[in-house]
Amino acid sequence: MTNTLRSAAIIATLAAALGGCADMDSTTKHTAVGAAVGGVAGSVLTNGSAVGTVGGAAVGGVIGHEAH
Repeated sequence: MTNTLRSAAIIATLAAALGGCADMDSTTKHTAVGAAVGGVAGSVLTNGSAVGTVGGAAVGGVIGHEAH
């Protein structure tokens, strides 16, 4: 339950933060969303490991940056 609650808090925080990103270009938005999703996925897959969260965010950011 703790990981689910942590993931929900991360998603809510990121959703609020990304709400102010209306003036970003497409590539920057994709990078930010990819990093957010990757961070949450990394956290869930590694049971809350900081390394997994940061690694997931990094990989997600790269994938988001390259996706058009």
